[in-house]
Amino acid sequence: MKIVKYTLAVVAIVLSIATTARSADSQADRTKWYRDAKFGMFVHWGPYSVASVEASWPIMEPEPQWNITESAYRALPQQFNPVKFDPRAWVRLAKTAGQRYMVFTTKHHDGFCMFDSSFTDYKVTNTPFKRDIVGELAAAAKAEGMPLGFYYSPPDMNHPDYRDTSKPASVNWRGEPTRPEWPTYLDYMELQLTELLTHYGDVALFWFDGLDHQAKYNGRRFQDLIHHLQPAALINNRIGIPGDYDTPEQFTPKFIPTRKTPHMGGTDSEDKSTSSGVPAANDFRLWETCMTINDTWAYDKNDRKFKSTGELIRTLVDVASKGGNFLLNVGPMPDGTIQPEFEERLRGIGAWLQMNGEAIYGTTYGPVQGLVNARTTQKGSTVYLHVFDWHGGPFHLEGLEPRVVAATLLSGGKALPFTQNGDRLEIQLSAEAPDPNVTVIALKTR
Repeated sequence: MKIVKYTLAVVAIVLSIATTARSADSQADRTKWYRDAKFGMFVHWGPYSVASVEASWPIMEPEPQWNITESAYRALPQQFNPVKFDPRAWVRLAKTAGQRYMVFTTKHHDGFCMFDSSFTDYKVTNTPFKRDIVGELAAAAKAEGMPLGFYYSPPDMNHPDYRDTSKPASVNWRGEPTRPEWPTYLDYMELQLTELLTHYGDVALFWFDGLDHQAKYNGRRFQDLIHHLQPAALINNRIGIPGDYDTPEQFTPKFIPTRKTPHMGGTDSEDKSTSSGVPAANDFRLWETCMTINDTWAYDKNDRKFKSTGELIRTLVDVASKGGNFLLNVGPMPDGTIQPEFEERLRGIGAWLQMNGEAIYGTTYGPVQGLVNARTTQKGSTVYLHVFDWHGGPFHLEGLEPRVVAATLLSGGKALPFTQNGDRLEIQLSAEAPDPNVTVIALKTR
């Protein structure tokens, strides 16, 4: 009997270890496409584009700059008729930019749905446009082989069970979870998420934006729903649970995020990275910087503070050098087209990636961190040195322990002279920069 008990105990332990291993393998499989993709397109779009105001915030935290009342904001759907909306053109622009996935705002904090939900009248199919934008974009993404994720806001200024809508949204926009109606609001969320999970094909990820005090949404409930209906879908960290990845907003962490780092994302998003070292692979925490091309998420004809193509390329490199993804936002215009300034920059990034994508896609964080004028990424035995400001003559890289056997320009393949003494590498650079934005040198190591 003791032998039998012992054998069963061993079997149980082995099965437990095997289950844990399968779970870890499953997690790696679920996230591999995302870890390799590196670059995605975020799209903030809704009736607010008609007024050139930010999404939702003009009624949540009114400021003179928005110059719109809450009642006028709520009436914007009556003017929303994007007759030039071409979802295939959006997806093809993202592909031209080198973006490997897209995330679309299905519902922002104002509660307006860009899909044909059966559980609200405050939706795009009740506008002059009448068409299900999420449905059309999902079909276009599928046809083009583009993974599509859905942004969904747990806050909802329009729903009477989320807050007392007889009051201005600015008074109670954080929601009122102590009211008896709150459980009904969570049921409403489940109904809408079920629609998104079952009506639009494969969903690559869910990008929640729960703002503050996220525990009130019972995130585990919705994580379980997503895992049940679409097990492969990833979930970010803005619904009160860690999710699959962190979401620092409008900045790149100074150091590589790890599992020991406090999560970044939401209204309190700030740099919480704490260690300047290179973590072990099992300590790394998946993360994604979301960022705007100008200063606003939604279309604003008055916002002309555009980041340059070079600045955006360097941000992409900086993010990849720390193992992250870069989710770059566009806010389409009221007619459904993407403004020329955005398109120009996206195409410029795509042109750079055409030549240098090998040093971004499928890489992990580089072995040398903290460089002032360069970044490193790595894929297998190749380390990619991304030089920001090219100065002719010797370039010194310290801290690279593997032996370098070749140094070549990634674009063109020209070999560069180099010497290595211990972990100090010296590369001879030409007088003129091969690339005006970022030049990549592939370092083959052994």
